[in-house]
Amino acid sequence: MNTSAITSNKTTTSFRLDSQLLERLRMLAKKSNRSLNNYVETVLFDVVYHEPNDETIEAIKEVQSGRKLDAFDRDELEKMISSL
Repeated sequence: MNTSAITSNKTTTSFRLDSQLLERLRMLAKKSNRSLNNYVETVLFDVVYHEPNDETIEAIKEVQSGRKLDAFDRDELEKMISSL
């Protein structure tokens, strides 16, 4: 395989990060069996390109406004779980 023919759209850059944040990122990357670079890039892609659909946006607005919220009934939830 000729690796010199492979092109990349990646750019080398540097950031200043809080040392505790960096350690946390390293730990999470290791836990996910990923390199630090790959893990950070994946997290950033998720944040930057995560756009909720119209239904999700409406649900978020509904919760924030407090309208149409039903009271939570723990007994009903337990009955439903028991029936499964």
